[in-house]
Amino acid sequence: MSLNQESKRGLTLIAPPFLYAMALLAGPLLAVLVFSFWTQDYLTIDRTPTVANYTRAFTDPIYLTILGRSLVISGVVTCVTVILAFPVAYYVSFHIRADRKSLWLFLITIPFWTSYLLRIFLWKVMLGYNGVINSALTGLGIVDEPLTFILYNANAVVITLAHAFAPFAILPIFVALEKIDRSLLEAARDLGENAVMTFLRVTLPLAMPGVIAALLIVFIPTVGDYVTPAQVGGPGGLMIANLIQSHFGGLNDAPMGATLSIIAMASVTVIALATVWIARRLSGGGR
Repeated sequence: MSLNQESKRGLTLIAPPFLYAMALLAGPLLAVLVFSFWTQDYLTIDRTPTVANYTRAFTDPIYLTILGRSLVISGVVTCVTVILAFPVAYYVSFHIRADRKSLWLFLITIPFWTSYLLRIFLWKVMLGYNGVINSALTGLGIVDEPLTFILYNANAVVITLAHAFAPFAILPIFVALEKIDRSLLEAARDLGENAVMTFLRVTLPLAMPGVIAALLIVFIPTVGDYVTPAQVGGPGGLMIANLIQSHFGGLNDAPMGATLSIIAMASVTVIALATVWIARRLSGGGR
């Protein structure tokens, strides 16, 4: 079989999924991009190309403030989630018998059995003024009155999202740890490295692909999360997705909503690429 025939067969195989991806991914994104250069006056769409929406987005403080808040909240959620996920993944990979690892992974995925919205409502009940946490703290005499800073603010959004996306961080880190050749760790110990230095110089760099994947898997969707800030965020915890929804809905300004969507996606892309580059440099991949 000639190379030309092999190429044709390969193109035939990839054509359906490629066209499918173009129709369902690239098409809508292109439509949003085009829409962002239009303007709307109540029910009338003016299709005259203009950058007025982008000018407004970068000059109006409310847009920059909420976008910055969204990136900060997502960054905190990502760091908290990955930091808490790494010990769990490490324990399952290095300290659980091979025949029981599947059971542990099964238990880790149990939160996916319930609706995402239901989990948010449960956290709302737990973090409430008279919720489980406050009732326990006041009952034990740790605090004199219920805490008010754990619900309807950015703190509640961080707690809820960190729990919701924990499995997404644990699994890729676990896979990366499983691929590490244990003989390398033994060699490091034989050369005189203690457990801490072996972890820092061998385990962590080799597990960095899983850490990078966890960072991206958590950060990218949390920036655009709408339900969690709407339910537990309150005025101080609203994020860019809530503002986008408002423009498409009550504010009746879809082009501005499309503009904010493009700006949010561009910001996430830049931060994601920078994160990958920094992580590779720290792990020695850039040398």
